[in-house]
Amino acid sequence: MSVIETTAPLHIAHRDNHTHRDVNGGWLRPAVFGAMDGLVSNLALMTGVAGGSVSPQTIVITGLAGLAAGAFSMAAGEYTSVASQRELVLAELEVERRELRRHPKDELRELAALYESRGVEPKLAHEVAEQLSRDPDQALEIHAREELGVDPDDLPSPLVAAVSSFGSFALGALLPVLPYLLGATALWPAVLLALLGLFVCGAIVARVTARTWWYSGLRQLALGGAAAGVTYALGTLFGTAVG
Repeated sequence: MSVIETTAPLHIAHRDNHTHRDVNGGWLRPAVFGAMDGLVSNLALMTGVAGGSVSPQTIVITGLAGLAAGAFSMAAGEYTSVASQRELVLAELEVERRELRRHPKDELRELAALYESRGVEPKLAHEVAEQLSRDPDQALEIHAREELGVDPDDLPSPLVAAVSSFGSFALGALLPVLPYLLGATALWPAVLLALLGLFVCGAIVARVTARTWWYSGLRQLALGGAAAGVTYALGTLFGTAVG
């Protein structure tokens, strides 16, 4: 009768299942930065007007006007920017599509040379390029990725960019106005709420950076507070001069 001995392995094989943060930011970065922009700009606008010793009603109207103007400006600018970028990419894709149709052998050699430049053996590079070039759609996608750095199937939407910019900016710009809309007559509740919002936005930004949440939060708090303080001082100076 034999005895089979089993022993536990000295180590457990490591499975490489780590994940990376979204280095492109995805939806989080533009949304957070849009809200942060609305917070800083509208807080600074309202504190600047408040420094001129105006009535709470004037501050509210200023804040709402700043919200609307900034949100529409952000949306229009984002739409135009993304639409122009998309049109440029589509034009370049059409150039690449035409070259693939007219000069397929030249494009194949170009792709093979690119793989060679990355360390692939010439024969293997040519075979890979030849196989990938058999499908015209796949060939276009590969050339677009390698030469233009874009994915033809994942181009940004101007409408989505405009709507997200409008919403995030408006949300951020609303925070300093909110205390007044709820009945406040002094500036300090608006400033406190806006600074809290800046800290939260900065902490969220840490999700797409290597910084700690408290560092990012405090940094944005300091920058937003400095902007509000400077504009308040300027508003006081201008109010005194005009008055």
